[in-house]
This record gives sequence, structure tokens and C-alpha cells, in this order.
Amino acid sequence: MSKSLKILIIAGARPNFMKVAPIIKNIRSRSTVGANGNAVEYRLVHTGQHYDEKMSDIFFEELGIPAPDINLEVGSGSHAVQTANIMTKFEPVAIQEKPDWLLVVGDVNSTMACTLVCSKLGIKVAHVEAGLRSFDRTMPEEVNRLVTDALADLLLTPSPDADENLRREGVPESKIKLVGNVMIDALVSNLDKARARELVPKLGLKKKEFIYVTLHRPSNVDHQDGLTTIMTELKRISREYPVVFPIHPRTRKMCGQFGISLEDEKGMKILEPIGYHDSLSLTESAKFILTDSGGLQEESTYFKTPCLTLRPNTERPITITHGSNKLTKLDRLSADINEVIGLRSENTKVPPLWDGRTAERIVDCLIQAS
Repeated sequence: MSKSLKILIIAGARPNFMKVAPIIKNIRSRSTVGANGNAVEYRLVHTGQHYDEKMSDIFFEELGIPAPDINLEVGSGSHAVQTANIMTKFEPVAIQEKPDWLLVVGDVNSTMACTLVCSKLGIKVAHVEAGLRSFDRTMPEEVNRLVTDALADLLLTPSPDADENLRREGVPESKIKLVGNVMIDALVSNLDKARARELVPKLGLKKKEFIYVTLHRPSNVDHQDGLTTIMTELKRISREYPVVFPIHPRTRKMCGQFGISLEDEKGMKILEPIGYHDSLSLTESAKFILTDSGGLQEESTYFKTPCLTLRPNTERPITITHGSNKLTKLDRLSADINEVIGLRSENTKVPPLWDGRTAERIVDCLIQAS
């Protein structure tokens, strides 16, 4: 082992930063000393895969993440173009930095692209959130998960179902480490700040008497019939409960393109994109959530807030088997909303190892495997 353990951490899109923040904080809290007295150091690489000032800059400030050491500024493009650009720009960084470990999180194009680069350079790869599967290869994220897990040397899983998926795919047991959900670390460490924001009363709302909505996936917002159905349903329910809808730029654009009015119901509270703390505040306090986000499925499970996920599948089935999440689709959205309004959360529970100490276990695993 080298004199110091050097970890290169990759983040490409907004949810990645919520996952790397607790890991960075844990590395820094160890006074840089790891196994056998060796120092543990990191470098944060922002690929720039997703960038929107309203949706990105605020996260660095809120999560207490220092500015990235390296920003590749890749920008958008087709999946092929973006993946190729990340690989081209990241390869010289990996060669120059010579890390002991590449740490990737989640399932975005940056996760897979940087894994491919380091795998070919002989640099060990650790994947946080390994083993999650939607079993739907039409989702680009599913392809990214499969490729990343096939190449990674250390598979750090959030839940037992992820372990089972990897075993079924023939991954050796020695590579699989159940560490828990690092998103919950971020939630736990930011909860006091989220509550201090007092967003719910500032919006003139009462706890458990409003609906929190986030929608951004192309399958939901890029088709006129589907988006019209969703917005009609939201306007219907807003006559009974206020609907808080921080609208993603893509969703706002498509509403405008399809001529869907956003402001003609008194109970609809359309907001600009909000920060992490405000989102946590709404998730904890909502009567229920309608979303197509992966992270909100997990956060709502921690808070035991009922959640309807507008997707045909989820790579986080533990949020359904243990938690407060349920899948829905357009043709039964109205019925599911009516049902969830009367739902109580006594039967839901927080999955094991969703305890705010996952980052500590991740860094321990990296030290032990070095």
C-alpha cells in the first residue's frame, strides 16, 4: 500500500453531491489517518454532466462541500457524446492523479464513463449504491448500473436486495459489502438546517395538509397526453389540498410547449427549483409525495411519508417492501391518489443500516480493501 490512501471521488449530477458529501466529511473527520497510520486523502472531480445554476450552486453551499478540485465542464449531449466526452476529459486526470481508488456513486453517465476509464488503466473502482436494479434496460441508468457493477472491484450496497442482485449476476461474495444508504447520512446531518428553514409556514401551509410534487423524467413530461393527464390530476387534488410543485426546467418548458397552464388553480403553488434543505422540509411535512425521483423514494421512506412514484418500476424495491412508497401509472393515478390520501404510515419501517453512518462504513471498506 502507498504511503497515503488516495481516493478520487466523482460527481456528475445533482443527486451525486448529496451522496459524496457525507463521504468527504467522513474522510476529513478522520484527521487524515487511516489503517496502519497511513493518511487518507481525496480529490473531488465534478464532470459537469448536469449544470444549472439554480439547481447546482446552491447544493455546494448547503451541503458544505468545498469547490471541486477538478471540473471537467463536459456539459450536455446525447448519451454517446456525453459519455465519450467524459472519458476523453477524465483519462488524463486519472493518469495524472494516480489514485488508489476511484469512488463513483449512483447511476449517471459520469459513473459509468469514469469506471470504464479507470478499469482500463488498472485503477481500482468502488461503486456506492451498487446492485440496484430496475430490470428495465430501456432506462439509460440501468445500463450504467450494469456496466459499472460488472467492472467495479468493490461493490458497496445500500440494501440486501442489491446484494442478491449481484450474487445472481455472478459477482464474487468478496467484492460485495452491505454498507447502507449514504443518502440517509446526508439527510440526518442536514435535518436540523432543513427544519430551521421553516418553509412550510412560510408558504402558508400546515404540516401533513399539502402534497409535494416533483416530476422531471422524459417518460412523464415529454408527451403531451401524459403531461396533460398529470397536470389535470394535480389541479383536481389542489382543490382539496394545496399542491407544492417546484418545477424542473424541463417540465416548465414542456408545459409551455404543450399549452398547459400552470397558474389557473388557486391551490397550485408552482415554485422555482428549490435547494436540498427545502426539499427535505417538504418531504418530512407533506401529506404525501408524487414523484419520479429516486432520491425522494428513499427520503420519504426515512420520514415514513406516503409516496407515489410515477414510474413502471423502481431500482429501490426496499422502499416498497419496507417503506412508504408505491408505484403508480397514468391510468390509475387518480385512484392511487385517492387511496394514499387516507393512508396511515404505522406499518412502514426504516430499512436496516439507514442510520446515518454509511459513509463511515464506506471509508472503512476502502481502507480495509487497500
